[in-house]
Amino acid sequence: MERLAWALAGAVALVSALPATAQTRPDQQSFLTLYKELVETNTTLSAGSCTDAAAKVAARLEDAGYPARDVTLFAAPGHPKEGGVVAILPGSDPAAKPILLLAHIDVVEANRADWARDPFRLVEEGGYYYGRGTADDKSMAAIWADALIRFRQGGYHPKRTIKLALTCGEETTFAFNGAAWLTKNRPALIAAEFALNEGGGGRYGDDGKPELLAIQVGEKAAQNYTFATTGPGGHSSQPTSDNAIYDLADALKAVQGYDFPVRFTDTTRAFFTAMAQDRKGTPPLLAEAIRRLLADPQDAEAAALLDRDKTFHATLRTTCVATLLAAGHAENALPQRATANVNCRIFPGESVAGTLTKLKDLAGPKVTVTANAPIRPTAIPPALDPQVLGPAKAVAARYFPGVPILPLMSTGATDGVFFESIGIPVYGAPGLMFDADGNGMHGLNERIGVKALFEGRDYLFDLVKAYAG
Repeated sequence: MERLAWALAGAVALVSALPATAQTRPDQQSFLTLYKELVETNTTLSAGSCTDAAAKVAARLEDAGYPARDVTLFAAPGHPKEGGVVAILPGSDPAAKPILLLAHIDVVEANRADWARDPFRLVEEGGYYYGRGTADDKSMAAIWADALIRFRQGGYHPKRTIKLALTCGEETTFAFNGAAWLTKNRPALIAAEFALNEGGGGRYGDDGKPELLAIQVGEKAAQNYTFATTGPGGHSSQPTSDNAIYDLADALKAVQGYDFPVRFTDTTRAFFTAMAQDRKGTPPLLAEAIRRLLADPQDAEAAALLDRDKTFHATLRTTCVATLLAAGHAENALPQRATANVNCRIFPGESVAGTLTKLKDLAGPKVTVTANAPIRPTAIPPALDPQVLGPAKAVAARYFPGVPILPLMSTGATDGVFFESIGIPVYGAPGLMFDADGNGMHGLNERIGVKALFEGRDYLFDLVKAYAG
């Protein structure tokens, strides 16, 4: 998963480790057992099994009283270890559309030799839980599953039907994707008015207190493209102008030097408007540049000022960057082939095909540019729906009084694009707080604060009840 970038202009310093608080309630102990089981179930693509993790969650749901008809385990043919689970808590009002709780249970690869602790053992240390997936995204997967268990055991009867979907494949672009499979093969099973997903959250300030909450309203679509050049080759002692590596390098430099046009969604417009009005946190020169760009997206001078911040730059447009290179076949031979992968994050509403057209234009006639499979759907930005944002803010006011909550567009990508492609708007829920450094997600020694996890769990539990009625 790719969480919201918290390194905004004037990013705060890393928060010091929060002191652990005793989690003594029986429901907290039960949740911790579930969370530990998920973290310690290896779900990497190379050596793990999402199917195993999904089966463990399904067993807990059935132990809590869910009948077999309301718990569906699935795995596509040819992908026996990449399964998932869907669970349903029926609502009392057939006219009220369901809500869907989403999380992915696969994790990024983790090499034990590189970690200070075993990445597949839940370790509590210095006020944090360490382990691969502790933050991304088994924290949310465990919270959603735990909520459904508590609802059933407590005899809670929601007005809306509540659905849960835990899927595999979010972390690896070329792998089987459970979210895509569900939307194509079982759309009725996961049909909902809207979905809650990862991508939102919150950030601690350098004083260890909650500084900002965010609800993700929209995201970019991730798409990879291959740039390929060929040449006649030959002996390196007699160079020619027809060189596959140089042709590829020229194409990549053209991509590096190009900025896609500035775009706004309702979400990013609301975000930048709030930034311009933040007299305490936004320097006057930057605030003025934001106001100018909101008034005229073609104001190149204003855009250049905002582009000094990498998060602002990425929030304003489609971005493409070279990430992989391969070329040549011998150290003493002219290259016969050179290839590069260019990773694009496509702004909502813009298409894979449209981006491909621009990349071909930049690359020139000597370079072949193709879109790599799988091709992601066009990102569709959800509405700034007060029926979604209102409860999120109301519950946040109880748990995080005085902390501002902003709608943000993720510059990364989640599985939300698949659900949005079939008409289910997806929102990244706030509530889970993170440090300014991203808590090691996708990197080494991933962690989440003990206090942050349990406080976020309580917030999200009450948030789901607020939506379910």
